[in-house]
Amino acid sequence: MTAQLIPDRPAPGRRSTRRAAGRSTQRYGASFIYDVPGPRGRRRILLGSIVSIALFAIVIGAGLWQFASHGQLAPERWAPFTEWPIWQYLLVGLLGTLEAAAIVAVLGALLGVLLALGRISHVRWIRFLCGLYIEIARTVPVLLVIYLMLFGLPQIGINLPTLWKLVVPLTIANAAVFAEIIRAGILSLPRGQREAALSLGMRPAQAMTYVVLPQAVRNVTPSLVTQFVSLLKDTSLGYIVAFTELLYRGQVLASYLHLLIPTYVAVTVIYLIVNGSLSAFASRLQRGSRRRTATPAAVQPILPSLPVVSAVEGDDADVDSASLPVSKGDHE
Repeated sequence: MTAQLIPDRPAPGRRSTRRAAGRSTQRYGASFIYDVPGPRGRRRILLGSIVSIALFAIVIGAGLWQFASHGQLAPERWAPFTEWPIWQYLLVGLLGTLEAAAIVAVLGALLGVLLALGRISHVRWIRFLCGLYIEIARTVPVLLVIYLMLFGLPQIGINLPTLWKLVVPLTIANAAVFAEIIRAGILSLPRGQREAALSLGMRPAQAMTYVVLPQAVRNVTPSLVTQFVSLLKDTSLGYIVAFTELLYRGQVLASYLHLLIPTYVAVTVIYLIVNGSLSAFASRLQRGSRRRTATPAAVQPILPSLPVVSAVEGDDADVDSASLPVSKGDHE
């Protein structure tokens, strides 16, 4: 039936049904979303790509020309970044960034799991409270919560350490995002997974813990890694609370060396390397997840041909009684 709905998909044969199904999934998977462009469309796409690359190259060239005209590309301005102590100073800030991001990721993931389970709970007031928290946490800016931690709590006698002035606001905001990602993973699983676990004698909590939740987390792992990349960038707000992270160290170094542009270019390069590596890791996980979840078309088993016995009239229909199975009742 699928081959009839999709004319450009070749109908797989009996011998190579599984292999052809894998090829058709990779080749025609995008045809469900948009129409495959024709020759004219491909030429327009190619022309648009060439124009975009040319405009991007012009912008980069104009920026480099402006930097050169103002002396920003002079070798003496970039000479300090050829020394290891400068990079060591920045890498200490990178360690602070990774430390804060790791703490927020662990706390946010744990709180996100609890919020996700509460969001799908059958108890109405628990579902309402978890949904209310998620909507408020996703709406309020993180910077506002950081200012509350920095200026509001000390007014009532609560003064957290510098690290936690950054970790707590980021945890409040990212827990809501983690909760929605995990909830989407739980709802994407077939209901039969939980029902099969319950039929084996598991309690609902055991079925969720040992069957549903591990599969849901595995399916949304690429999205969780992508959210961690966003979290890593949000730690740059630590300069507001004077936390020793990468951007804060870059500001201090730029003020000390009086080299604003070279310092922030170096900080940008570090962010690109770290976030680019995490993004590539997320893409690789997503491709692996697609390969695991890709199910080939059902292969019909080839049954051996069975003899057909037809009833005919006349003496030709007589069959030798010795060749037929005789039951006990026939002897009686």
